[in-house]
Amino acid sequence: MDDIMKLCDLVRQTGYELHRYLGCGHLEKVYENGLAHRLRKAGLQVEQQWPLQVFDEDGTLLGDYEADLFVAQRLIVELKACRAIADEHVAQLLGYLRASRIEHGLLINFGAAKYQIKKYIWTPSHHGLAE
Repeated sequence: MDDIMKLCDLVRQTGYELHRYLGCGHLEKVYENGLAHRLRKAGLQVEQQWPLQVFDEDGTLLGDYEADLFVAQRLIVELKACRAIADEHVAQLLGYLRASRIEHGLLINFGAAKYQIKKYIWTPSHHGLAE
């Protein structure tokens, strides 16, 4: 899928349908498995627990992380199952984007009664982020 906006729309809609089916109250892993399964059925390449490494400016490894989903080799999807998206959840996704140099990320919360999703863009040329 070439168009990142179409990809994000597909993930958004698929997540929404999963939320409608399962409702809230499950563990994050259930939603991760469900979304990965449905996206694969839609023909997308999905990697679960995608490894990320953070390096210092001299190349020293500072830490290892795992993003919940990496979709179509261009979109990081971080999932939550909590009451509401918090600042630390946003910071986590932004850190993943920065560390991986991946431009686009989605933060999805399945834990609230109302489906929550936010899109973030990391722009390396400006070292800033756009919501």
